[in-house]
Amino acid sequence: MSDPQFVFLNDAFVPLDEARVPVLDRGFIFGDGIYEVVPVYGGRPFRIAEHLARLERSLAKVRIANPRDAAGWTHLIEQLVQRHPWPDQVVYLQVTRGVARRDHAFPEGVAPTVFAMSNPFVHVPPAVRARGIAVVTLPDERWLHCDIKSTSLLGNVLARQAAVDAGAAECVMFRNGFMTEGSASNIWVVRNGRVLGAVRDHLVLEGIRVGLM
Repeated sequence: MSDPQFVFLNDAFVPLDEARVPVLDRGFIFGDGIYEVVPVYGGRPFRIAEHLARLERSLAKVRIANPRDAAGWTHLIEQLVQRHPWPDQVVYLQVTRGVARRDHAFPEGVAPTVFAMSNPFVHVPPAVRARGIAVVTLPDERWLHCDIKSTSLLGNVLARQAAVDAGAAECVMFRNGFMTEGSASNIWVVRNGRVLGAVRDHLVLEGIRVGLM
């Protein structure tokens, strides 16, 4: 029998199968939360400072108090990574506004719900990198704050499903004739030796790797 997968929920590490979230959590009722994804290579989180800064920016924009400082998040991530055997992992962090009576307005005196999990990093096979993938294009019909890494991802879900329904791997979205991003990826175009991408504004989520280009 393989070792159980552990997740972090609020104040403790628990087996994934035992993790429970109250049904009145605003992340469940409204999608009222923020998430971040940190890749881990060889047991080391990739550009963790930049990921945590983006998490902080998104939380601030939706007025959810950041429940941990950078050192606290880093320690949590390191502990989570060490609990699993995979050298390359993908750490998912999520902070919701917490548990409260259903009301659109922000509740007072409610602690955020903190959740974190890790899964094996699935690398793209070399053959797929060589031949590329099929994509579809669609109008970008999401909201106007795509720079916020919100758990409210229904627009992205519908775009990705449109790609799957068409037998493609990704959907490239356009707004007012300009490319924005994929349903679950940043999109870059290499043309005449130049790397071109979308305007870095509120209509796209800025990728962490953009700083490496």
